[in-house]
Amino acid sequence: MGARPSEVIGRWSLVRTPWQEWLRESRGGLVALALIIGAGAGGGAIVFRWLITSFTRLLSGHDDYSAAGHALNPHFPALGPWFVVLAPVVAGLIYGPLVYRFAPEARGHGVPEVMYAVAERGGRIPPQVTIVKALASALCIGGGGSVGREGPIVQIGSAWGSSIGRLTRIPERRLRILVACGAAAGIAATFNAPIAGPFFAMELILRDFAAESFGAVVLSSVTASVIGRAALGNEPFLDLPFFSLRSGWEYGAFALLGVVVGAAGVAFTHVLYRIEDLCDWAWRGPEWLRPAVGGLLLGGVLLVLPQMYGVGYPVLGDAIGGHYVLWMLVVLMVGKMIATSLTIGIGGSGGVFAPSLFIGAMGGTAFGVVVHHLFPSATAAPGLYGLIGMGAAFAGATRAAITAVIILFELTGEYSIILPLMLAVVVATGISRVLSKETIYTLKLTRRGVDLDAAHAGPAGRLDRVRVAEVMEPCPEPVAADTTIEDASRAVWASAHAMVAIIDADGRYRGCVTAEAVAESLADTESADITVADLAVLPRTVTENQTLATALDAMVGESGTGIPVVSGSGDIVIGWLTHSAVLKALRPAEAKDHGAIERVRQR
Repeated sequence: MGARPSEVIGRWSLVRTPWQEWLRESRGGLVALALIIGAGAGGGAIVFRWLITSFTRLLSGHDDYSAAGHALNPHFPALGPWFVVLAPVVAGLIYGPLVYRFAPEARGHGVPEVMYAVAERGGRIPPQVTIVKALASALCIGGGGSVGREGPIVQIGSAWGSSIGRLTRIPERRLRILVACGAAAGIAATFNAPIAGPFFAMELILRDFAAESFGAVVLSSVTASVIGRAALGNEPFLDLPFFSLRSGWEYGAFALLGVVVGAAGVAFTHVLYRIEDLCDWAWRGPEWLRPAVGGLLLGGVLLVLPQMYGVGYPVLGDAIGGHYVLWMLVVLMVGKMIATSLTIGIGGSGGVFAPSLFIGAMGGTAFGVVVHHLFPSATAAPGLYGLIGMGAAFAGATRAAITAVIILFELTGEYSIILPLMLAVVVATGISRVLSKETIYTLKLTRRGVDLDAAHAGPAGRLDRVRVAEVMEPCPEPVAADTTIEDASRAVWASAHAMVAIIDADGRYRGCVTAEAVAESLADTESADITVADLAVLPRTVTENQTLATALDAMVGESGTGIPVVSGSGDIVIGWLTHSAVLKALRPAEAKDHGAIERVRQR
């Protein structure tokens, strides 16, 4: 049987050369790796965009069907507009088994998986995710999936960075940086946004702005942007008319826009996971078939609202350009929430970054239409509110305020929007914190029991979220208080903890007897009548509901290998907490990976 790709990387990395040592430890090595990752992610973004265009053209007959409205598919004209019902089914039949068999991590919107890998797995991402995510997301989007391409390219670039780091066996601290380099490079090449890419990676993936990591991430981003511009051009991502403010009082309107559209971003978060839960509850078949069967539902949505087909950037541009009336803007905003949530819920692969921008553009433009109707001579065109709404919705969904401001500036090239954009984004971020504890990315992990805040707090944070009951070991058989030393010696020496608990006639905990005390008593010829009750000591105890952070304080200063775990009343011993159990709890994911490497080494 052939080795899995992750095992092959582990086997190769066992041999370390002077070249690898230079890459592992030196600043020059980190620079070289950042450049390699930037070049690879930039090339990957080009290929990924080509795949999306190719699959869209193959399955719909158009480069972007969302811009074509109810146009027919020239490949199957007899089907009329009904081909949009079949396109998601055909795509799902291909990418469903692909994801299920080779890389389950490729399902969904990608960024949370990268955040989890950095926080909990030391930056380790299976290398096959690069290829599987590219194919699955391109097929999903090309077949009508109403998701974005930015989330997938973040996961693709991050997996590439992780693979390069694991091949060179760099330390975990640097491996996390390389994962962020891949994420930044992917965003930079896809959006032609070399500034927003690093801030996205630092604000959402690494969640800190250390100088060493920031420099490497910027290098990757610049490299990817140069490659992307060479292949895709150097034009702003959105070609929009010039906008300008009419009066100073409009800043009040932009603050209100931040409240309204920021709340829409939060609503999108909760709609997404509610529909995903509903799909999980309703589906009873094999997971590999789920995207194809669910594609019928998605196709029904596309039949009614063809603007939901694929990423939908042409529709976004038309909305900001003033091509839709108020009620249609609201329909498109709600429709995008439902279509994107359904695409993810049925097992599709794609990002929520672009949908959040789409929702913000529709909601912001609708808000601008109302404001401009009420105050026509004192307000800017509704499209300006749509532009700023894009950043506000993204900030409301992700709370990445810095990224929201910078990426909107780079997407549009409009410096005039900076001040109102900053105001709306800050307000949207604030309203998001009031309305929801989690973001669209962290909620997916929280539902799995993963606390990113505790993980990024380091070992202390991890200990603070693990209860003693989760790691305690079975308690050695206690001895009765009236047991003689000679009889108790066998139980004490058989214990792995160098002590056993003492109980009275009612089974209540009365302390412990240590191996050291038993040995000293047996050496004394006059101690024949001594019982274990005479040698009892009272080490500090913990309860099963205490956290390991609290338990660690109790363990400090105790001479044994651990301490007793008692019931809430304190009179029943229910387990034993050892130092080794606490150490394992500090790095559970990494311990598993090291065990896998050890198994490869033994083959």
